[in-house]
Amino acid sequence: MLISTKGRYALRVMTDLAGQIPGEYIPLKEIAQRQEISEKYLEAIIKLLVRGGLVAGLRGKGGGYRLTRSPGEYTAGEVLRLTEGSLAPVACLDSDAVPCARAAACLTLPVWQGLDRVIGQYLDSVTIADLLRQTSAGNGGAI
Repeated sequence: MLISTKGRYALRVMTDLAGQIPGEYIPLKEIAQRQEISEKYLEAIIKLLVRGGLVAGLRGKGGGYRLTRSPGEYTAGEVLRLTEGSLAPVACLDSDAVPCARAAACLTLPVWQGLDRVIGQYLDSVTIADLLRQTSAGNGGAI
């Protein structure tokens, strides 16, 4: 499993918004500048976040984007599943995978299922608030 730039940037956008005044709309241009990410690329990511209900947008003067919930109510797993589509370590565990004819006899399937479970549990245990605290405590900067 390899998390794409889109997934990593989505987490950065979410932590950026979480670090702002709650309820205040933040222009995409400001997020792009702070995160040093192309505004054009962020437009595609923010659309996914809005469509998924994680972020709300407001057009016009005073517009921008804000979180729809408190930072502690979002998990890294939720954000990554929205942007990546799947976090499965092997294709046969994707939710839309065609059932494998060898699944009943596959001796390695339990390894992949266990890895998938561990990945999901870990990412679902880390909230955006956790990431924000960790970053502000100086324990990590780049996501």
